[in-house]
Amino acid sequence: MREARGAGGCCAGVTTLFDPLQLRDVEIPNRIWVSPMCQYSCDPVGAPGVVHDWHLVHLGSFAVGGAGLVLTEAAAVSPEGRISPQDAGIWSDEQARAWARVVDFLHARGSRAGVQLAHAGRKASTYRPFEAAARGSVPAAEGGWETVAPSAVAFDGYAEPRALDAEGLRRVVLDFAEAARRADEAGFDVVEVHAAHGYLLHEFLSPLSNRREDSYGGDLAGRARLLLEVVDAVRAAWPQGKPVVVRVSATDWTEDGLQLEEVVQVAAWLREHGVDLVDVSTGGNSPSARIPVAPGYQVPHAEAVRRGADVATGAVGMITDPAQAAQVVAQGQADVVLLARELLRDPRWPQRAARELGVELPLPPQYARA
Repeated sequence: MREARGAGGCCAGVTTLFDPLQLRDVEIPNRIWVSPMCQYSCDPVGAPGVVHDWHLVHLGSFAVGGAGLVLTEAAAVSPEGRISPQDAGIWSDEQARAWARVVDFLHARGSRAGVQLAHAGRKASTYRPFEAAARGSVPAAEGGWETVAPSAVAFDGYAEPRALDAEGLRRVVLDFAEAARRADEAGFDVVEVHAAHGYLLHEFLSPLSNRREDSYGGDLAGRARLLLEVVDAVRAAWPQGKPVVVRVSATDWTEDGLQLEEVVQVAAWLREHGVDLVDVSTGGNSPSARIPVAPGYQVPHAEAVRRGADVATGAVGMITDPAQAAQVVAQGQADVVLLARELLRDPRWPQRAARELGVELPLPPQYARA
């Protein structure tokens, strides 16, 4: 069952921020989702890609605060798919066991748990953004690695990547499928395939980074081929009763980059390939893009994808006010809202939103006296 599909909304009448959302066999208790936020906090030497207490407390706080779905940070499907050496991963059983501890806590607090499966492509092997003295690609002598991409075209300020050959493409698809299998074993309810923000699958979609002349380049169908192969492999490895979400960048914000109408078509293909919701962001593949950042600036893209592709969507980007978030859902601009920085400032935002909107959201009994 995919109750949320369709431009007409999932329910008769007005849908509210605190209505449950049914995706296949998974009921998500409300429409407030935690957007993936990289923490760059794993031990790259002793336990590469293995999450620990920081991640448990960070993600657990959002479940305590009442979020319906908590999506993890980007979990790399292979070592070379990490953004930084300190990134989380899900390419090993040890990593899956560490994630299971986080999932169990989220479930105990009443939230659903989702994991973002990711490969950073040409934007991999970089320094953490809060490293004060370094930017760009990490050299091999400091724990970095050779990056891969659709074409040997570097992101500005980063090392030139190696273009993926046929075996490399096959490996990427298998890595995503294996990551989905491990995510199921860890107990996750939702997987999100990361195809946004200038990372590998977005790099294939965008003509800015995809200069290939084979069947994985050229027109939109060619540029979308790897994404659809990955989605098919994830869908086959992931239980049919659990939903698959894909995050996309709806535009590169450049005249010669990926355009909204192309992404609407890609979203329609994703729906046909078994994707249950498209998480709509923008940008990330061009450092020269001029992005008109403002409250809710990406919501129209989520609405365009929802209506044009007949698929459920999530809206993200400077959604900070409860009334603003409620309006996005009530007006059918998106089926869910995803918050990031606002939840870092206030992990109890869903509870505050409930109070302001006159909705009763149960508090953990430990906090009831508040």
